[in-house]
Amino acid sequence: MSDNRLLQKPGNPANVVIRGARVLDPLAGIDEVRDLVVRDGVVGGDPAGCEEIDGAGMTLIPGLVDPHVHLRTPGREDLEDIASGSAAAAAGGFVAIVAMPNTTPPLDDPEGLAKLQDLARTQAHVGVGFFCAITRGQKGTELTEAAELAQMGAVGLSDDGVPVWDSLTMRRALQYQRLAGLPLALHEEDPRLVQGGAMHEGPVAARLGITGIPSESESVMVGRDVALARLEGGRIHVCHVSTVESVDEVRRGKQQGVAVTAEVSPHHLLLVDEDVSGMDAATRKMNPPLRGTDDRDALLEALIDGTLDCIATDHAPHGASEKQLPFPEAPFGVTGLETAFPVLYTDLVRTGRLPLELLVRRMSGDAARVMDLPQPTLADGAPANLALVDLGATWDVTEDGFQSKSRNSAFLGRTLHGVVRLTVSRGRVAWRRPGEAPGVAE
Repeated sequence: MSDNRLLQKPGNPANVVIRGARVLDPLAGIDEVRDLVVRDGVVGGDPAGCEEIDGAGMTLIPGLVDPHVHLRTPGREDLEDIASGSAAAAAGGFVAIVAMPNTTPPLDDPEGLAKLQDLARTQAHVGVGFFCAITRGQKGTELTEAAELAQMGAVGLSDDGVPVWDSLTMRRALQYQRLAGLPLALHEEDPRLVQGGAMHEGPVAARLGITGIPSESESVMVGRDVALARLEGGRIHVCHVSTVESVDEVRRGKQQGVAVTAEVSPHHLLLVDEDVSGMDAATRKMNPPLRGTDDRDALLEALIDGTLDCIATDHAPHGASEKQLPFPEAPFGVTGLETAFPVLYTDLVRTGRLPLELLVRRMSGDAARVMDLPQPTLADGAPANLALVDLGATWDVTEDGFQSKSRNSAFLGRTLHGVVRLTVSRGRVAWRRPGEAPGVAE
């Protein structure tokens, strides 16, 4: 599929030369301190007349890709919209994001997709693509017109927010996939096992008196869908893996030759259920919930060995008033686009648990690969999709520091290493750190 599934508002092609940065592109095998030119929105060329940016001491990486965000459009534009969500993405170093379809109403028809694509063409700061629903209304019974949606440029199909609970419907979706060719991104939980739970089932939930969500509510569905994908020769992508049991199911599927990929979110790599003790729903209630220490450690191990293919933020904006409800009643979800790379760099790379090269690969090229999107690269002749990051600089995560409309970040109050100074998306400047002239290109 071509790059036209990612849509971005028009703008002037970038003409910049970044001097003396560490140029790091794991997929292209580049890791050296040198200048990099972007001429007319393309990497390479004559630097004469280009704006010069001092990159000394900074790191230039391929732009990040997020295959799982919520832009709340249509229906809840008070929480986020394409303009604000893509601005948050650019501020976080992302050059491409894919929005989930659990909107109001769900995105399940060609007309709705066309409207969102038109909005992205005029509002998006970075490349924005769209998932459409697997089933009509995300009700888990009647399939959407996947082939037509694929022709129109849908990136994939997902009922994210709810599972495809009926096994026969899931099997038929995999059969229909042969015609449409779109990846199925799956929200894996058994609703009967969740039963109104609000956090991970275990000693912490028992101590707090909160109904728990067992790990098996996720892993049994992962196992089912891996088995169905094997049966039908289909292809699935498992969203926001959170448990060691789910990792085992994905790993087993890959060993058996099943076309299964999977993602993990930053909060599941870094936080555990003990962090819920303060019962702050704004920063600690998400679905799947924060799990145990063994789960967190297994997720990192699986990310390193490739069982988990990529990192996705599951950026889920919510309003302050709804997140202030009692913990069991508040909605699930935290934001993540602006903090993902810095918090993972701070807590995993700086501590020696994850090589920087692997973090970049999992957040850029690998994240694009699982959705058949173009992989950003710093190789000469490629469209400029890049982020200039000052890894030595720090910033404080505060409520007034976001491009997103919502403030429900899991990392509020943290001081993080890694400041994104510049993002160039699809050849155009999408973000400059405020106060660094000239301003962001319109």
